[in-house]
Amino acid sequence: MELFLHYLPTVLICLALAAVVAAIIVHLVREKKRGKSSCGCHCAGCPMSGACHSRKT
Repeated sequence: MELFLHYLPTVLICLALAAVVAAIIVHLVREKKRGKSSCGCHCAGCPMSGACHSRKT
């Protein structure tokens, strides 16, 4: 039990960080599905615009 209590703060911090990272990933996936850019800019001047968005003809 002493070992568990010794590592409890470390485990809680790791779980909190994992939750934050998971929330960020979920947010980015939802934004990508909505068609929003992850950089926040318009794609007109981006040299990689063809790689992230397919052209509709």
